[in-house]
Amino acid sequence: MRIEITALLDQDVYTQRGIFVGRVDDVVLDPDVGEVSGLALGNVNKSFLDLKGKGIIIPYQGVTAVGDIVITKHFGTISYSDDEKV
Repeated sequence: MRIEITALLDQDVYTQRGIFVGRVDDVVLDPDVGEVSGLALGNVNKSFLDLKGKGIIIPYQGVTAVGDIVITKHFGTISYSDDEKV
């Protein structure tokens, strides 16, 4: 899936089940391969995820669609964007 990085910023992210996860604040790049590796989300749905930090990073490989919103598969491993570990 090829898109411009700027098209991801400020997009709302939902699961395939229609649950709001958060909003894309930043894009994580893997410099070794020159590809997007994750999406840093803010404004996280606290009723869906119990977080201590300000946001999460979800793996980009789970993204299934990008348009007016971003749709992602269910994800089990969460990285805290404030460097806390799960």
